[in-house]
Amino acid sequence: MTPRDAGILLHPTSLPSPFGVGDLGPAAHQFADFLARAGMSLWQMLPLTPTEPGRGNSPYNSASSFAGNPLLISPELLVEDGLLTPEDLAQAPPLSGERVDYHQAALFKRRLMERAFRRANERLALAQDLERFASGQAHWLEDYCLFMALANEFPGRLWNHWPFDIRDRQPQALAAARERLAPRLALERFQQWVFQRQWAALKAHCNRQGVAIIGDMPIYVDFHSADVWANPDQFKLDGARAPWVVAGVPPDYFSPTGQRWGNPVYNWDHLKRHGFAWWQERLGRNLALYDYVRLDHFRGLVAFWEIPAMEPNAVRGTWQEAPFGDFFRALRRRFRSLPIIAEDLGIIDAAVREARREQNLPGMVILMFAFGEDNPQNPYLPHNHQPDSVAYTGTHDNNTLRGWLSEEADEATRQRLYRYLGRRCGDDDLIWEMIRLTLASVAGMAVIPLQDVLGLGSGARMNRPSQTEGNWGWRLLPGQLSDDLAGRLRELAATYGRL
Repeated sequence: MTPRDAGILLHPTSLPSPFGVGDLGPAAHQFADFLARAGMSLWQMLPLTPTEPGRGNSPYNSASSFAGNPLLISPELLVEDGLLTPEDLAQAPPLSGERVDYHQAALFKRRLMERAFRRANERLALAQDLERFASGQAHWLEDYCLFMALANEFPGRLWNHWPFDIRDRQPQALAAARERLAPRLALERFQQWVFQRQWAALKAHCNRQGVAIIGDMPIYVDFHSADVWANPDQFKLDGARAPWVVAGVPPDYFSPTGQRWGNPVYNWDHLKRHGFAWWQERLGRNLALYDYVRLDHFRGLVAFWEIPAMEPNAVRGTWQEAPFGDFFRALRRRFRSLPIIAEDLGIIDAAVREARREQNLPGMVILMFAFGEDNPQNPYLPHNHQPDSVAYTGTHDNNTLRGWLSEEADEATRQRLYRYLGRRCGDDDLIWEMIRLTLASVAGMAVIPLQDVLGLGSGARMNRPSQTEGNWGWRLLPGQLSDDLAGRLRELAATYGRL
């Protein structure tokens, strides 16, 4: 961990653009410039993997843990490459800039990608570069492209309800599908190539500005994904290729029935016998994309809550151990360094804390959780922070600071907050005082969601874990990132040694 860094949490879909959803184009490059002016050296994002309307457009439920989201492709950069024309972009339907319009954005960008694909095929150098990309990424790309083409051919059906020969990946059936769906496969490859080119350009721009990128890797993958279809032996599936146990977390103070996530559980015995090869490829892909990787639900690598698939909730689950030591020894042999941030929130016991320290991985501390009845011992209070951690005001799953203050923090919580600050103040000042506390922490990194920097209310919240619709839609408006705001952040970063 580089000591005393500070940064902002913002997903690219939240950036301004005229095409219904933020992308990797001009607004992303401008945001990197803003971070540099503000003295911020970190840009944290959510997963960049494909999203689907049927999964609530969540970046944590994807058809692939390797692929990039085609919605993040910038039409404006395709114009610069000569693959689209300004006239193509002028045909965009009227799209709101206040919320992400996933449906309309997907329809319009799909048409643009088909045009760009036809033009790319006419340019030999681009076609050769695409071929090199496809060859180098074939270990995941071919299964992903075929999965997406088959999902389009069998709409509304999970992959284990596809024809048996395709479900079970019989070679003859797959060869016939590749021939039948060749045009679709070519378009899917093209989209991944364009995503990779645009992402590489953005990351290089960020790094030149002194900004490192923190990516996000969910521990589990979605059942209806290329990952599970192509690697069924790596998951606990029955003879019909359906999960017989699923992932989640047990009942706790916040939920008497726990959380039943429904993701398939890993077959760790199989993974171990094969040297954790799939996990190593997956982590290698993420380490190539990002400077740091936030590993979601880190505790599941030590012990995980396994729920019988027929159970409606998480009450009847059981703890199962994962081969943590063997797993990380394999990773250490493969990778020279592991710049991983362990998301260690929730039910964390001594074994998880020891596992994180053993691997010298920073954990997470959330200031919004700090002002409960257990003061002054609460581990999220700044005086209890540790250098090997990343301090946040809140995460994408929490309310914004303003929303928390107005809707969730009761009077007793407010009084503890005032007492900690040594003064009473209005919510506008409280938000900046909490940002100040986070940046003043001894934690090696400090990250603030952009909604908190802007002082926005709960309408700007990114995700409400208890609901499946209406999430992931907040967008930054043009003009909200002022020079005064950059100056205020820069002054705090300088004050607390994070510049």
